[in-house]
Amino acid sequence: MENAGASDLWLFIEPYGEDYWLKSGEVFAVAPEAAGSNVCFSIAVCQEGTVWLYEDGDPTKVVLEYTVTDADGKRLECGHQRPAGSGATKPG
Repeated sequence: MENAGASDLWLFIEPYGEDYWLKSGEVFAVAPEAAGSNVCFSIAVCQEGTVWLYEDGDPTKVVLEYTVTDADGKRLECGHQRPAGSGATKPG
């Protein structure tokens, strides 16, 4: 995912509702934890980018274990760069 816009982009990953915030020009990678998985992505673009990961493109096989990393390969945690007052909260 790359934020090619001028403002922050809210990346919202389902099914857990985890949020990550990309500054303009930033790139994040979303990948399954299991090596060799054939994963397809479903992305809805609105004020936030909502991402679902499906095994073999089958929407009944949601990938539950994934990682989000920055351009340097550093693993990011839910809430990364969340702006104060955004209204987003940690899931759970």
